Amino acid sequence: MRPVKILYLNGPNLNLLGTRQPEIYGRTTLADIESEVRAKAASLGVSIDFRQSNHEGELVTWIQEARGRFDALVINAAAYTHTSVALRDAITASEVPAVEIHLSNIHAREEFRHRSLIAAVCRGQIAGFGKTSYLLALNAAISVKVNA
Repeated sequence: MRPVKILYLNGPNLNLLGTRQPEIYGRTTLADIESEVRAKAASLGVSIDFRQSNHEGELVTWIQEARGRFDALVINAAAYTHTSVALRDAITASEVPAVEIHLSNIHAREEFRHRSLIAAVCRGQIAGFGKTSYLLALNAAISVKVNA
């Protein structure tokens, strides 16, 4: 049996983690988070691909290419969470089970952040646990594959 394969996608400005609004997002960098996710995934025998882009179209392309290649998608769409019908449509079209994640609790922030355009096409949402959201999503994505 081949290992579970999970694609982690990170949207705009997440490359600035560690320096951008540390009072909200903390001082941990995206590279630090990736390292922790990779270590945990390796201990579970799970294969991951971890990517970040500030470009909506690139994220859409990666989601489309995930079909048939990955068992699950973990996505922190960042600001695109609240604006991107294109990401929503790509998630639906890919037919890859998706888990939406956020470092901060989007429901406890500005009103415009309370609505996620992608939530309805994801299996679930994890928000507000900082870098731990990424590790919780690993377990959720594995569960989606195991219970498929």
